[in-house]
Amino acid sequence: MNDVYSLKILEALQEDSRMTVQQISERVGLSTTPCWKRIKEMEVKGVITGYTVQVDRKKVGLNLMVMAEINLAQHTDKTVAEFEAAVQATPHIVRCYSTTGQSDYVLMIMATDIEQYEQFLMRTLFKLPAVAHVRSSIVLREVKQGTGLPL
Repeated sequence: MNDVYSLKILEALQEDSRMTVQQISERVGLSTTPCWKRIKEMEVKGVITGYTVQVDRKKVGLNLMVMAEINLAQHTDKTVAEFEAAVQATPHIVRCYSTTGQSDYVLMIMATDIEQYEQFLMRTLFKLPAVAHVRSSIVLREVKQGTGLPL
């Protein structure tokens, strides 16, 4: 994506994905038809993977954010696939990263409070396939929360 107009369109959509094609075209200096075509092309090519809304987690009762580092007991194709499928199916796990370093995975987990997280640990996280070790870090404060990519 080296095209200047496409990058400007992406920047505009990252800022506000509810903008109309007319608003985007005015912002980037391109007429509406080519602007719409570029957006559709980026959707087809998978550059734009979806549109979403940002929710204030605390206003919906998710007052606790935890970063959990996970180590697996074994790393066979089967256990990795089972672990990742279980993570995908667990709503309280909102992000999962396969990592290098001391942990195999880093999870971002949302809960209402520490008691709910403790129950989540016992009933869910410790029971995920091949989990050998969990290190939890409670997020005290979110310093930066961005969703846009630096284009």
